[in-house]
Order: sequence, then C-alpha cells, then structure tokens
Amino acid sequence: MTTPAGADPQQLSLSTGAARNLATTTKSAPMMQGITPRYLLRLLPWVEVGGGTYRVNRRLAHTVGDGIVEFVNTGAAINVIPAELAEIPQLAGVDEALLTDTAGRFVQREYEPGDLIVEPGGPVDRVVLVAHGKVERVGRGEYGAEAVLDLLADGRYFGASALLPAPGEWEHAYRAVTPTSVLVLSNEQIGELLGRYPELRERLASFAGAPRPATNAKGEAEIELMSGHEGEPVLTGTFADYEPSPRQYELSVAQTLLRVHTRVADLYSDPMDQVEQQMRLTVEALRERQEDELVNNRDFGLLHNADLKQRIQTRSGPPTPEAMDDLLSRRRGTKFYLAHPRTIAAFGRECTRQGVYSGSVERFGRQVMAWRGVPIFPCDKIRISDRGTSAVLAMRIGEDDQGVVGLHQTGLADELQPGLSARFTGIDDRAVLSYLVSAYFSAAVLVPDALGVLENVEVNR
Repeated sequence: MTTPAGADPQQLSLSTGAARNLATTTKSAPMMQGITPRYLLRLLPWVEVGGGTYRVNRRLAHTVGDGIVEFVNTGAAINVIPAELAEIPQLAGVDEALLTDTAGRFVQREYEPGDLIVEPGGPVDRVVLVAHGKVERVGRGEYGAEAVLDLLADGRYFGASALLPAPGEWEHAYRAVTPTSVLVLSNEQIGELLGRYPELRERLASFAGAPRPATNAKGEAEIELMSGHEGEPVLTGTFADYEPSPRQYELSVAQTLLRVHTRVADLYSDPMDQVEQQMRLTVEALRERQEDELVNNRDFGLLHNADLKQRIQTRSGPPTPEAMDDLLSRRRGTKFYLAHPRTIAAFGRECTRQGVYSGSVERFGRQVMAWRGVPIFPCDKIRISDRGTSAVLAMRIGEDDQGVVGLHQTGLADELQPGLSARFTGIDDRAVLSYLVSAYFSAAVLVPDALGVLENVEVNR
C-alpha cells in the first residue's frame, strides 16, 4: 500500500485534519470588538416624545445689576441675553429693541490657550464678551517685564470704549489662558448700529442705569409673597415669568442601509440566520453611535449643552478629589459621574497619591468606583484631546427631579427595540436585500444645574 504524500508513515488512525472534513464544526456567533457597556443609554430615563419635538419650559432667569454679562447656549452656539448688555455702562438705559438688535450682531469666536485675542497699540475697534474660559490682561510690570495685570473669566468684557466717539487705543494685550469662547461686536457693526439708531449717539454719554427687576438667588424673576401678616392687608400680586422662547429638542436620527445578498441569506443561514446576525451587529453599531451623539453632538450633546456657569476647571490639572468635590457641590442630588476610563484611572492615582480611598458601589451587578457615594461610570465616548485632556460629567436625571432625560419615540413601524426600527426596503436587480435601520433619539437638560462638566482634565500626568 502506498503512503499518501505528506502523511506520517507511523500513523495508525484517521487524522483530525481529515476528520474535520466530515464533521460539523461548532461556531460562535459573529463577535464585535466595538461593543461597550453604553452606561449612558442604560442610566438615562427615557421620555416618550410623540410629536418628535420636546419643549423645555423654564422660568425666566438672568441677573441684571451684578456687573456680569450672562449668556445662553444652545449646544455649542452661544448668544448673549439682550437685557444683560445693560451691564456694560455705555449701554445702560437704552431700550429693549436696541439691546436685542445689538445682541444679534455679536459673532462667536474660539481661542486656544496662548492665543492673542487683542494686541496692544491698535485702536479699540471691538467689544469683546468672555462667554466661557479665562483671559489674562497682559502689560508691563514695574521693571519692564511682562506681567499679568488681571484675569477675566465668564461674563466679563473688555473694549467697551469702542462704543464711544473717541475709543482710544488698546493699552494691554488680552490672551486666552484656557480654551475660550468670546462674542465680538466689531467696529463695522457698531457703525451700523449708530447709523440705524441716531439717538444712540446721544445716549452713549449718559450711563443712567435701567430699572433692575427683583430676582431670587438663582436669578429667576422674584415671586412676591407675604407672610406673618395679621388682619386683612392687601395681598401682594405676583406671577412666575417664563422664558419667552423656550428651547425645543427635535429627535435626531442615526441611520444606515443594511444589505444582504439573497444567495447568502438562502444558502448559508444554517445553523445561524445570516440576516439576523447582520442585523444584530448593525443595531449594536447604531447604539454605539447613539451614545456618541448624546455626548458629543454640537446641537444636543451633553458636553455642549452644559450651562456655561456649570462648566468648571480643575484646580491643578488632574482629576483630584477636590475637583470632583467642586463638581459635586454644584447641584443637588447628583446621580452619577461619567468619564473616560483613562480619566477614572487618573482619578484613582490622585486618590492614591493623597492617601484617600475613593470607595465603590454595586451597579448593574458589578462594582464601579464611586466618590462620596456617587458612582463614576466609564464612557469612552468622552474623548481625550491631543493635549491629553478630557472632561468629567456629573448629572441629576429624571423629569420629576428636573434633571437630564433621554428622548425617543416608540411604537415605530417595524420596531426592533424602543426607538429603533428596521424597515425592509426591497430587493434590487442584483438580488440584494435591503433594510433601512433607524434610531431616533435626543437628550434634554431640564434646568441648567442638572448637568455639570469638569473641563480640561489632564489624564497623562
């Protein structure tokens, strides 16, 4: 008998390689490395949005008379509150229509740390409002060396003399210390305002203050009450004022077309249904994109929708226990932190360095790190910048608690999961099956202090 080429002449039984040709292998379902725990999707309470749009009604809240200009942000877009322009002495006392027109002429600009916003020596040709970040005013010290003369933070402004007939020159440089967002009213826009409102020239010389409405500690219009009275005095009349243009959140969508050839679906679906497995992996990818959008979308993403007053900086760079305390103290009833895994590791190192035990709590059947009893959940959708910095989110959740909520609509045609549908779109002339897979979602911050962000956290130190 002739021995087959490559066979072991001492082999006494059938080899496993040959036997595998006659055996049915045991297979795993298709694996996907990109699946993460997606804690944010599991933690957010989801609100049914039947009409596709969710309106957040709030009480009117801004503080006039404190010398600080206040802003509103819709996603990454920042606008100055028109009435707050009265904080600039040159605009105090002007009517509401002019302030509204002026507010609409400011242009948003972004600066990185170290960027010069203004150089000294040139004419004062713009009004600059610091919406978010820190700006240093730089001049010359006693002995001629460069010195930081002042530090301007959120709500401060400079260049107001540009509104005057003789604005003068910039005496100092202004430089961004952190990533900074400013609103700029250019000389051209000032000229257009003066041309459109001739009375403005006369009023710029008068800094008479406008009437200041009463407000509570949160900046909301005060509700007048009486207590401790006797007899039948005339009771104070009052009402709760609302924002005239409340924010509306429209459901966003993440979609893709899943294509499977009919030959694959017909002939190769035993023991696993090929269409089912393709659909499963596609749904996982859509859910990953959904969480990414909830964090990073410039319109409704949580990182961009945090109120400017709820964005704080670390004290020294790393995520120290003191920085986490600062973030925690900004709101009542914080339910959880959300941070990149490397940020959580950096926080653990800081706790070890200070000899502090962070603690842990059990959630979803596993132990997660906690601080002050508040769990810190990992989320790799909170990105780490090229500078090695990231952010930490802290939030209160739920409609009843005036927190952060997720938005979706259920009951869709061909719905696979809540808010996610897979609609069969037909078979083309190449015999390819197509399914339109769609996920509809958004998120809303019901009141500003429901969400806070610790920004520019160093994770590599």
